[in-house]
Amino acid sequence: MSWPFLIAMVGLAVMLTLCFVGSAIGVTVAGNAMIGAMKKNPDLFGKGLILCAMPSTQGLYGFAAFFLFLQKMAPMTALSSVHAILICVSGLGLGLAGYFSATWQSKLVSNAIVEMSNGNDVFGQSIILVVFSELYAILGFAATFLVWIALPG
Repeated sequence: MSWPFLIAMVGLAVMLTLCFVGSAIGVTVAGNAMIGAMKKNPDLFGKGLILCAMPSTQGLYGFAAFFLFLQKMAPMTALSSVHAILICVSGLGLGLAGYFSATWQSKLVSNAIVEMSNGNDVFGQSIILVVFSELYAILGFAATFLVWIALPG
């Protein structure tokens, strides 16, 4: 195994790990708020479920990028150092964007769920606010996708 390939794989592993851990933390934080809210109002489950699922998408972005890079790297007989660094850095960028986006998004989701349990009809407005933090994970994925396009193969 070559050093460039190893550098690229470390970047992809960090990307996957950060995106998955961020999503796991985000869904857990939001789920905890949902459990508390259902004690007050069991009818919130449907809307709360939609909100709770939002931090999970960052893990999907990480997985999609990982899959794309593996497809691109598989036929390469030799990965150049420049390409390996590009893959590693883009993986680190998406990983950090996914981690922070998911964890902070869960705080917005939790606040929305608490307010819905208090009888406030804030679901529609909350979705809009929650999507704002999602945007940065989407931009991270878009930047990673642009790096993927620039790779040969």
